[in-house]
Amino acid sequence: MKYSYHAMLGHGFLIIFLSMCLGIGLLISLVGGMELIPGNIIAFSIPGDSGAWARAHVGGILNGMLIVIGALTASHLNAETAFAKRLCWMLVGTGYANFVFYIAAIIADNRALTFGSNQFGETSISAILGLLPALVFVVISLIAVWSLMRLAFKAAP
Repeated sequence: MKYSYHAMLGHGFLIIFLSMCLGIGLLISLVGGMELIPGNIIAFSIPGDSGAWARAHVGGILNGMLIVIGALTASHLNAETAFAKRLCWMLVGTGYANFVFYIAAIIADNRALTFGSNQFGETSISAILGLLPALVFVVISLIAVWSLMRLAFKAAP
């Protein structure tokens, strides 16, 4: 059982780390380049707008925190091994599916919000590859959080 919690913590912190690194993209998108020497900005652009970079940065951190909190909660409540293993793939899968979605939303003209074109732009393979796993794990993450809630109420005095 401890392996599942350790794996969840590791994946959660990896997703947090990667999402923190996306803050560099946010900085570049806001400044229009990078300042390596104070006062001298090397101008260049990257795909996506600042809003998409901000969502990827913060959203990924929150997904990583969900995994960490899920692991700590289930461990504290002495969840059964089968529950811990199930929770591990559910929350870790959610974290990575959403991380991929945020990256796709930066790249895709339609923000990876629909499989087809929408008011934001045309569809693309990145939109489809970003949206599909995110939609699957929306349902799975709701089940995982519901299961944690039930476990917490069951353990309450």
